[in-house]
Amino acid sequence: MADPETVHEAYAFVCLHCGHGWEEDYEIRHSTDLSGQRRADYFAHGTRVASPLTRAECPSCGGGPLRILRPGRVDSTRPYLA
Repeated sequence: MADPETVHEAYAFVCLHCGHGWEEDYEIRHSTDLSGQRRADYFAHGTRVASPLTRAECPSCGGGPLRILRPGRVDSTRPYLA
């Protein structure tokens, strides 16, 4: 397998079931295997995780659906929630 190209992306999430909101940063390693297939492996806090774009569930209620937003959208509303 070729050396991976690493990019960093952040997403904000809101659960449309319970209203919980959170943000997460991801390290995404893009690589090509020996048969030429491209793949992307997602890591959060150093642990490999499923892509938040294909499989995501709310850490508060375990459900969804989830709305994915630009990073900073959830954190920018926190002062108004307290």
